[in-house]
Amino acid sequence: MNAFSPIRFALAATAVSLLFSACTSAPPASSAVDATPPAQRLAAVQAAAGADDKELSVQPLRDPQVDDLRETANAHREAGDLAGAADALNQALLLVDGDPAVLQERAEIALLQGDWPRAETLARKAVALGSRTGPLCRRHWATIEQAHLARAEKENAVSAHAQIEGCTVPGIIRY
Repeated sequence: MNAFSPIRFALAATAVSLLFSACTSAPPASSAVDATPPAQRLAAVQAAAGADDKELSVQPLRDPQVDDLRETANAHREAGDLAGAADALNQALLLVDGDPAVLQERAEIALLQGDWPRAETLARKAVALGSRTGPLCRRHWATIEQAHLARAEKENAVSAHAQIEGCTVPGIIRY
């Protein structure tokens, strides 16, 4: 029986190590998340909007109170106070919950805050309520794309990116 003692010991040690290795957890899913900084994501959204003076772009009339809140939000954002910017835009949305431009600005603040699901939700709502063309449309889809990229959802990001091209409609050529 003594001859089997080292073998039994080795088997027991192997079994114990297998049990312990089964207890270790896999790396968290967040390790697959893209580490691009939020400010760089916003820059990509703004770049997608572009500025083409040959493109048709319709601007609605604005409520002065909403404009004031948007300016306040912009001042907060420039000062680095993202919570203050979000609060001002949330107040604006209480006044005009269906304004795609305000929804987009709020989505962009969520993007800067790293709140990817909220950024996507707000941008999708803006797409549903807004124009299907122009710079604002491209910003909506670019925000959705960046939210998917941040969560390493490559296929969804590719799908959102494909929608950006459809937002560009040339203006009317007049002679």
